[in-house]
Amino acid sequence: MKAILHTKFGPPDELQLKEVEKPAPRDNEVLIKIHATTVTSTDCNVRNFTFVPGVFQLPARLFMFGVFKPRINILGIDLAGEIEAVGKDVERFKAGDQVFGTPGITFGAHAEYTCMPEDGVLTTKPANMAWEEAAPIFLGASTALFYLRDKGNIQAGHKTLIYGASG
Repeated sequence: MKAILHTKFGPPDELQLKEVEKPAPRDNEVLIKIHATTVTSTDCNVRNFTFVPGVFQLPARLFMFGVFKPRINILGIDLAGEIEAVGKDVERFKAGDQVFGTPGITFGAHAEYTCMPEDGVLTTKPANMAWEEAAPIFLGASTALFYLRDKGNIQAGHKTLIYGASG
């Protein structure tokens, strides 16, 4: 399968389109053929390693993202696609289900296929929704919720002007 590989921290020029091995789902995972994904500020910040403030850079590099080279080689935090195969313990989904969700900080959506746990942030896609409409929902919605509810303290009855989208 093809994937966009992130092998060095830096600008977009560091990304490479390569052939990699297609993943196989574990017992509790689904294999998703990705039809749509996004490039978010999260992807860009991880690629550049610019999002972690001073004192947290060393722990983040050591334990999450890598010191000299990235630990996560395939970025992509939003996806919409079709389940191609399921692990033997999966009950909620079946091959052929159309889904959308986010693999979260494990990333992996900038590829033709990825595996996600059945109990991950994944749900069925409405039939009347395009792949490109479904892919950005989770990160966009959670970003909006954070800024409106948690930072903006929006309450029932308040009026809000939505000026633009996240990213």
